[in-house]
Amino acid sequence: MKKTETLNLFPSSPAHTSGQTGDKVEPAKSMGRTDNSGGSSDAETLWARCLDIIRDNVSEQVFKTWFQQIRPQSWDGTQLTVDLPSQFFYEWIEEHYTPLLKKTVQKVLGVSAKLQYQVVVDDHETDRDQRTIKLPAFRRQSQQPLRFEPSSARLDVTAPEPSPTAHYPTYFNPRYTFENFIRGENNQLATSAAMAVADNPGKTRYNPLVIYGPTGLGKTHLVQAIGNRVLQHNRNARVLYTNSEKFTMEYINAIQTNRLPEFTQFYRTVDVLVVDDIQFLGGKERTQDMFFHTFNALHQAGKQVVLTSDKQPKDLADVDERLISRFQWGLTADIQPPDFETRMAILQQKAQEEGVEIPGDILEYIARHVTSSVREIEGCLISLLAKVTLDNRELTLDLAKDVVRTVSNTGSSRQLTIEEIKKEVALYYNQSVDLLSAKTRKHEVVLARQMCMYLAKQMTQLSLKSIGLHFGGRDHTTVLHSCQQIMNYIDTDRKIRGDVDHLKKTLKG
Repeated sequence: MKKTETLNLFPSSPAHTSGQTGDKVEPAKSMGRTDNSGGSSDAETLWARCLDIIRDNVSEQVFKTWFQQIRPQSWDGTQLTVDLPSQFFYEWIEEHYTPLLKKTVQKVLGVSAKLQYQVVVDDHETDRDQRTIKLPAFRRQSQQPLRFEPSSARLDVTAPEPSPTAHYPTYFNPRYTFENFIRGENNQLATSAAMAVADNPGKTRYNPLVIYGPTGLGKTHLVQAIGNRVLQHNRNARVLYTNSEKFTMEYINAIQTNRLPEFTQFYRTVDVLVVDDIQFLGGKERTQDMFFHTFNALHQAGKQVVLTSDKQPKDLADVDERLISRFQWGLTADIQPPDFETRMAILQQKAQEEGVEIPGDILEYIARHVTSSVREIEGCLISLLAKVTLDNRELTLDLAKDVVRTVSNTGSSRQLTIEEIKKEVALYYNQSVDLLSAKTRKHEVVLARQMCMYLAKQMTQLSLKSIGLHFGGRDHTTVLHSCQQIMNYIDTDRKIRGDVDHLKKTLKG
């Protein structure tokens, strides 16, 4: 059943009230069109006028929940751009408040003015253009025309019932694709699984797909690439990207505004749900319960779920065991810090994107000394180019060393890679690194291989399955056996115990 509201477009303050009920109302077009310099102050002033009108037409709770969080960004004389905190926020505003917003904007800015939303899609990005996407307002038009009564300055808005088949917006950053994701041994399993899921969402054994690893290694890039590939194949697919913090806040807002059924329906009708940083669900019992039921509904319907975390599901703190169990139903794949070759490839691609040619010795120096994350590698290169272009410095190896020294002092912890473990162990036992992945059963090679697997299990966050893949595709039972063998040696063999202590000390640097 349709709901009709009568809306007073003017608050009761003297600045907006006519002397008499029948006084002629001046066209609002003049209110916001006199100064179109495009500054943020113009946007703030105009949006404040819009909020004055909106506040008088909704409850205080609705105003605080949905409109007070909208931030004005810019005004160019014809279009007002405002920031929204999430895709759910955008969907809700468009679904329920399009008639009110449209008439308010026309009243304050003029009948030809436009409203544009800027929606946050990636909190990790520092660059605003990469962190947000722009979406036009009023995609969901009222099925009934708006009727304005000049004599009383009131609006009669007939709000349509929400349509389950209404346009579903996308929120994936187009720059995150598989084509520009550098694939290396550190992310091979995760990349292969992501591409398989993107090509056949919900139809593979990788449901859910959980990608985990330290921050800054490309997890968000990879899962957003899944969404972009799915939408490339099917523009009508309902693909949603969010993170656990946004999911929590939207759930809380839905409870506060008595909109829980709509929230539930919104999340359970997607075809692919991508949730970043699920570790932040820890300790939030009611949110976990809601996510548990959402997960079950999607999984049972054959929909794809993709998750990221900074650690393996079994190591998540304060997360319900039944949720952890479901996270482990599909495939859990890790991303480790990139090896030297992958770091070089990342730097070369980034330099190419920036349109600059950087000498090989400079790229090699950065690749050898900035090792902990892809984000740090890219940040180092951007800092170097900024000094060259903005400070008019010459691009030299000495300048690169200064930049690397600054980056290294940020306090980011160095992540040990399995390639470093293999090289150190091979050197210690005087073996070839390639032999560690070969099928040979020579005792000295087997011992070195078992030592590598044991140290990888002890000193990295790699799963048993991932460790096995780094040694010629051996399965997790082989890795488990190798770890047990070394532990037995530690208890009974003084030399092996000394080898372990020496190698651990060396690898810790």
